[in-house]
Amino acid sequence: MDKPKSLFALLKLSFFSGCCLFLHQLQAEQVSIHDPVLAKEKGQYFLYSTGPGITFYQSSDLKNWRLGGRVFADEPAWAKSVSPGFDGHIWAPDIIQHQGKFYLYYSISAFGKNTSAIGVTVNTTLDPKDPNYQWRDQGKVLQSVPHRDLWNAIDPAVILDEQGQAWMSFGSFWGGLKLVKLDQSLTRIAQPEQWHTLAKAERPAFVDDAAPGPAELEAPFLYKKGQYYYLFVSYGKCCRGKDSTYHMVVGRSAKLTGPYLDKNGKDLAMGGGSVLLKGNKDWPGLGHNSVYAMDGKDYLVFHAYEMADKGLQKLKITALEWDNNGWPLVNDKDWLGYQSELVR
Repeated sequence: MDKPKSLFALLKLSFFSGCCLFLHQLQAEQVSIHDPVLAKEKGQYFLYSTGPGITFYQSSDLKNWRLGGRVFADEPAWAKSVSPGFDGHIWAPDIIQHQGKFYLYYSISAFGKNTSAIGVTVNTTLDPKDPNYQWRDQGKVLQSVPHRDLWNAIDPAVILDEQGQAWMSFGSFWGGLKLVKLDQSLTRIAQPEQWHTLAKAERPAFVDDAAPGPAELEAPFLYKKGQYYYLFVSYGKCCRGKDSTYHMVVGRSAKLTGPYLDKNGKDLAMGGGSVLLKGNKDWPGLGHNSVYAMDGKDYLVFHAYEMADKGLQKLKITALEWDNNGWPLVNDKDWLGYQSELVR
């Protein structure tokens, strides 16, 4: 094609190019997702989230995502024994790879109640086209019962310590966030049981034990970097669109079991937590994060509520950086600039 012969032609070309780019951005559908977690296999990224049967997506570049479908075609066989009103909507998964298998943890719950349980399903591959692809549910790992437990069995996240021992953090509201040791199968609690409190917030003495109470914290995620384990927690209210107050805080410890202290030395189990990322007028709430070392970088994965789309939740993936004192930080330009695209 010949080059533009005049300033008018150049301006015309620029105008139409800009319009085409704007229309593409306007038409591009982002990934609408809650509680995202990530895994990589054979050069492909797999994203799992809250949704019917656990929704998952696949990508080769962390930006363009194709809907893969559901992990559970129906529902876990045991789900209704925990939550009679269960409707197939599974919450807050986590995924890890260990000794040639992928372990996908998930939550069965009723909103605002600790009638909850965490289960796990196992596969040897994440690729649905692989002939060996088959999720095999291992049932319940642990369960919370109203008036028996002052914690909520949702939002699991599993980490292996330096000795290869598996631990699961979990929890939402109530008496805070917990850590429990798993057995060698990674599907059950180790015996004798070992429990720790990771984080909690003030709970008035006479709140009904079956009520979540005002302690707005959930979604713990543990990540090892250098000499420290870092505990990421979501504070505030999620799932309220423009009225969401969700934001991320962090603390760290030289020991996996804690205590986790913030930048001021305050224990997260005593209400501490240094803010990692808060929303703004365009993205009022964000959180339920996971963290990964992939391709030589550390990534922070989370969801955020977009005001321009009536407060709908959107996927965010951004580089996680570290300051001179070893604390994580996020560049606003990076996370604000990230926009996923749902490929049909």
